[in-house]
Amino acid sequence: MAAVAMPLIAWDKYLELERAAAGGKSEYFEGQMVAMSGGTYPHARLATRLCTLLEGGLAGRDCTPLNSELRVAVTPQGPFFYPDASIQCGPPELSDHYRDTLLNPVVIFEILSKSTENFDRGDKFRQYRRIETLQAYVLISQWEPCVEVFGKGPAGKWSLTEYSGLDAVCDLGAVALKLPLSELYRGIPLAPMEPLPADVR
Repeated sequence: MAAVAMPLIAWDKYLELERAAAGGKSEYFEGQMVAMSGGTYPHARLATRLCTLLEGGLAGRDCTPLNSELRVAVTPQGPFFYPDASIQCGPPELSDHYRDTLLNPVVIFEILSKSTENFDRGDKFRQYRRIETLQAYVLISQWEPCVEVFGKGPAGKWSLTEYSGLDAVCDLGAVALKLPLSELYRGIPLAPMEPLPADVR
């Protein structure tokens, strides 16, 4: 989703403003409150389908799928993000009595968009890796059936496994869950790839 940067503020002021906001959501990174805009139709469909599949796949387990309404904190003082979905296992660790900020996600999902892809792959992923409980970071394309899973190994080293094509089955080993791309993308009209501007081709 596209984002608009705001002036520098302290993390506690961000939380105060965010909790008082009548509508919309803002993330918090490097002292900036970043207003999030709406996503595309394929983005919305993928987010809904993903949460449905996670809910069914994790039924009866000690792991809970969460949608983009719940804020995730790298530390109690930020940065603060709203991933498209996440999975939390065991008792939830929440930052304070408001119970609106999760500290212990095990898996985080982001659906890529052109305006935020570089951030999702770069600075945001570097911040997410600071979360001790995080075992997998999943990037989902809205242009083609493709899911990238960055998994944390026993020594804390992250490695990438890519699942491409409707016959592929994404293996979320962190929560022992398999996600068929044929189900994730079923009936969803994928967004067309936008051509690069002439000056960057």
